[in-house]
Amino acid sequence: MGQFITVTVRAGSSPSVRFFDLNRSLTGMAIERYASAADVKEGDHRPPAVLAKRLFELGAHTVTVYSSSVVVTADTWSTLEPQVVETIEHLFGYYGDDAGWSPDSLRAIGVEPLPILFESTS
Repeated sequence: MGQFITVTVRAGSSPSVRFFDLNRSLTGMAIERYASAADVKEGDHRPPAVLAKRLFELGAHTVTVYSSSVVVTADTWSTLEPQVVETIEHLFGYYGDDAGWSPDSLRAIGVEPLPILFESTS
C-alpha cells in the first residue's frame, strides 16, 4: 500500500549537500526546516516531519523540505545517498518490514501485534 516516490539526486555546491527532487509535493508551498533531530516535534506525523526523523536516524545533519524538493546535509554520501533515496521512495509505504509494521517494530513502539488467526496450508 502506498505509492512509491520517484527520486532524482543532484549534488550541491558543497560536498556535504544533496538535493533530492521528487515526483510529488510533500509540503505544498511551505518550507519545513529541521536543523537537528530535536526540531522534529514529538507526535508530528506529517510527511516532512516523518521524513526528517527517518533521515536524521540515518545520519543526516540538516533537512529542508520544500514542495517536491528535499535538501539534506551530511558528512559523507558514499553509503548514505542510496539509503536516503530508499527512505524517500518508501515514505508512503504502509505495509511490510520496511514500513515499520513488522511485529518487532510494533513492539518497539509499545504495540502488541495481533496473533495470526489463519495460517496458510499451502
